Amino acid sequence: MKHNIRRAGVLMHPTSLPSAFGIGSLGEEALQFIDLLHQAKIRLWQILPLGPTGYGDSPYAARSTFAGNELLIDLKSLAYDGYLDVQDVLAPPRFSTDRVDYGKVRSYKEPLLGKAADTFLAEAEEQERIDFDRFVAENDWWLDDYALYQVLCSVFHDSRWFSIWPKEIRLREPETMAALHAQYAKQTTRIKVMQYFFFSQWKKVKAYANEMSIQIIGDIPIFVAPDSVDAWANRHLLKMDEDGKQTVSSGVPPDAFSADGQLWGNPVYNWEAHRKQQFAWWIKRIQKTLESCDIIRIDHFRGFAAYWEVPQGEPTAMNGRWVPSPGKELFAALHAQLGEQLPIIAEDLGVITEDVEELRDSNHFPGMKILQFAFNLEQGTLDATNAYLPHNSTYNSVIYTGTHDNNTTKGWFDGLDAASKDIVRRYLECPDDQVVWQMIRQMLLSSSKDAILPMQDWLELGEEGRMNIPSTCNQSNWSWRLESLVLESWRIDRLRSLVELSGRIGL
Repeated sequence: MKHNIRRAGVLMHPTSLPSAFGIGSLGEEALQFIDLLHQAKIRLWQILPLGPTGYGDSPYAARSTFAGNELLIDLKSLAYDGYLDVQDVLAPPRFSTDRVDYGKVRSYKEPLLGKAADTFLAEAEEQERIDFDRFVAENDWWLDDYALYQVLCSVFHDSRWFSIWPKEIRLREPETMAALHAQYAKQTTRIKVMQYFFFSQWKKVKAYANEMSIQIIGDIPIFVAPDSVDAWANRHLLKMDEDGKQTVSSGVPPDAFSADGQLWGNPVYNWEAHRKQQFAWWIKRIQKTLESCDIIRIDHFRGFAAYWEVPQGEPTAMNGRWVPSPGKELFAALHAQLGEQLPIIAEDLGVITEDVEELRDSNHFPGMKILQFAFNLEQGTLDATNAYLPHNSTYNSVIYTGTHDNNTTKGWFDGLDAASKDIVRRYLECPDDQVVWQMIRQMLLSSSKDAILPMQDWLELGEEGRMNIPSTCNQSNWSWRLESLVLESWRIDRLRSLVELSGRIGL
């Protein structure tokens, strides 16, 4: 009799890894984290988007959907390779161990990354230079634009190309672009070296994870950021006017959580232009992401059926409209190019309509179940038919205690009123101090093919461990860090035991 394979995973972004340099990196700490997962028989490591962040440092508003975040490059590895002096990495400034101070990290790391790139260009051995040249040649379709974009962001002290940059640059006039590439050749080459460093280091991390029977779940937001090279270089694929200005923006309509809806501000796709190109940009996007991870979670999957479009200039998302998207055509093109079994997780949270479910199910994509959402406590009682409750889960789904946008499980429970806490306790049959572990246990015992807990829940952290509060922009967002990879042995043993008891040992 064939049994369905079920696995357990942990969600933690590499920025949250401990290090002496103020932010997680792709060096020894990443490999040690993989070792930790392996000890607990965890088979999945879920991360957030890996792109370079801009204002607000959200991974979901990256400056490029194809590039890697240079701040994650491991400085020690660059010193071992001879591109930095040992003294450069021996005495870093004193950084906070529990939060990333992105401004301080940039001030420290960026000059050293520039120094390492210059040393590489001057002193790299022949094989390294051959490998670099191959990397540049294979990625020139996005790398040339990205490198120039980063230089121009520095030149104009602003990434808002659509309002700050001169018109001839904003509209990418051919003669101007040729002149800029020539003028800033040295600076753009340096950025290309940093991207080579990033992807060389990440390749080693991913290879080690796969050796340990761990797959990496990557993440891409459905829309690109307005202040990104993706928008600047692909205006024809977005709803923009001839001057490079957005005519509409993305968002979500009013609901029980927001009377005005949410106005995200991202440019939306000109799907007709994508059709004419047989969805080539999307095919490249998925293909490139799958080089860096084994599985992709697509954020706001419902936007492939229809998305909420708000006229530019509206102060809220109230006066928007639903606009159909060619999701069926897009995924047919992706299947034709990349194979029938696309390793995609559909983020299908929120108010989901039948057309979204049909698009998800016809492509055999697992949806998401959030255990914190299973307790609809406004009614004062438990709805035993709630689809997010573990006993109602279906195999083709991925269940989470919570995500990067939720409070930690302890923080969530601590914030409930007394009556709601009683409902949760009765379902889990446990006292308050065991709620987190019983949530993990029930999640692991569910029928869902994959069950994933944030690192913060493994550590039973409260609200202080929260990664992000949606629709806010403050320094605590995206900044949580793990202080040490040395966990109490009982935590490792308890999670491993639950993984084994629930049959989630994978292959």
